[in-house]
Amino acid sequence: MRETMGNLRRTHMCGDLRISNINEETVLMGWVQRERNLGSLIFVDLRDTTGICQIVFDNTVSEEIFKKAEDIRSEFVVAVRGKVRERQSKNKDIETGDIEVLAQELKILNESETPPIYIKDDDNVAETMRLKYRYLDLRKPSMQNILKIRHKTAKMVRDFLDENNFVEIETPMLNKPTPEGARDYLVPSRVNPGHFYALPQSPQLMKQLLMVSGMDRYYQIVKCFRDEDLRANRQPEFTQIDIEMSFVDVEDVIEINEKMLYRLFKELKGIEIELPIQRMTYKEAMERFGVDKPDLRFGFELVNISDIVENSEFKVFSGTIKDNGCVRGINVKGYGDQFTRKNINSLEEYVKTFKAKGLAWIKITEEGITSPIAKFLSEEELNNMINRMDGEKGDLLLFVADKEGVVFDSLGNLRNEVARRLDILNDDELKLVWITEFPLFEYDEEEERYVAKHHPFTHPMEEDILLLETEPEKVRAKAYDIVINGDEMGGGSIRINDRELQNKMFAALGLSEEEAWNKFGFLLEAFKYGTPPHGGIAYGFDRLMMLLTQSSNIRDVIAFPKTQSATCLLTGAPSEVAEEQLKETHIKVDMK
Repeated sequence: MRETMGNLRRTHMCGDLRISNINEETVLMGWVQRERNLGSLIFVDLRDTTGICQIVFDNTVSEEIFKKAEDIRSEFVVAVRGKVRERQSKNKDIETGDIEVLAQELKILNESETPPIYIKDDDNVAETMRLKYRYLDLRKPSMQNILKIRHKTAKMVRDFLDENNFVEIETPMLNKPTPEGARDYLVPSRVNPGHFYALPQSPQLMKQLLMVSGMDRYYQIVKCFRDEDLRANRQPEFTQIDIEMSFVDVEDVIEINEKMLYRLFKELKGIEIELPIQRMTYKEAMERFGVDKPDLRFGFELVNISDIVENSEFKVFSGTIKDNGCVRGINVKGYGDQFTRKNINSLEEYVKTFKAKGLAWIKITEEGITSPIAKFLSEEELNNMINRMDGEKGDLLLFVADKEGVVFDSLGNLRNEVARRLDILNDDELKLVWITEFPLFEYDEEEERYVAKHHPFTHPMEEDILLLETEPEKVRAKAYDIVINGDEMGGGSIRINDRELQNKMFAALGLSEEEAWNKFGFLLEAFKYGTPPHGGIAYGFDRLMMLLTQSSNIRDVIAFPKTQSATCLLTGAPSEVAEEQLKETHIKVDMK
């Protein structure tokens, strides 16, 4: 039995009624959360996006309405007119727990089959089911709250940037394919056979053209696309807060962004972050934490012991150093007794996923030192290692010997993994840091050449420009990342605006003038006509939302996300298309 709303018009939202509304007539509409039939009384919890209100159907008020209420089931959509009254048995767990509505009219607007998932926050249903029935999953208060926080965050960003003279400008979704680090999503052109657009990995080149256009300050909250292997905090389509400014240097970009972050955390979380935000060079971050996005909420910093063991009889250490490697370790201070031999073995398997050959360890106990490598070390070497690591009773020292990159990668990730296993990370604590002076280049061993660490338009530090042609590996970039609790929330740089310097950059990357023009000609042509100094930053909006809502899964902060295999369980995308569509776009599918 379905009815229309008729002359009923909603007067209040379910979660808005309070003691002050007693004796008022109200019309509520929403979904039935649950119903309880006590014989002469039926209680219904009615839910909308604001909360829950208890509705009472009394057979002494109207037998007709009561009989209709007996047909109500969970997730039915109903409209109720009634009078607000004080509850006898109050519920302190909900905002409307002091009142209830005595129903005087009921319309069943739509019925519902039994949902395949429960509409409650603690349902523990498999994620595949949640994604398949996402429209039901999104009815949960926790999911709706996340989307509301996402809306508020976007609005605050827009308000702040508008107050600071930024202009929101849309950039194209159908672009020319350009090399930016990840694979492009390609879109065939029907009217230009054999040619393809690329969905933007970022609006990078377009926002630089807007600076050439004289727009001065631009921003956009924009969808971006990367066809790459997915992780817990990655999606094939994601959202960026994209910002660009003219006539600025590093300090200007950082200053305006610190003010924006201060407002976001104060208004959304009630937290006043300390300004200026701490800064750390890339080199210091790698030496101390092994990664360029350090989590500063805990210790376990890396310590270099290469000089102590370079002549050791323990060939795993000394042989690595002779082969231009290094030996570093971390001190899991005070937690040694929480790691059994089996636990340590599992940590060794973990570092092997980062190409480390093994994990050496020393445990300092009340009885003395326990270690499988102690017998290969002299007493002096052992004592010097422990002193360098600030080792004390109750500590666990963990070491990796390998090439520097492998050591940083394995120990940097091990440091985070140990903290996770110990459950010492406080999600309510915020530690922000700017990482600066990134390398301009990194060496790609597969291609046997230098590639841009960020992108080929990043400006080098002025004092390092002379090294571009002779020692490119030493050139630092005017690049910066904002890292919060071990996650990179945003990153940017000052851009090259000098054509001669840009040509030197391309040469260092092994690009001929012809190759550069083929790939970036439209931008280089624009640079002929007066380009201001400019720079900017882009935030991963979805990652920021994970932080603000304390979500561990990026799919929880996106309304309709993809799985880790880049599929949509709700719609079935991606899917095959009709042969006629393939013919129109001049595409032939070869599944071989």
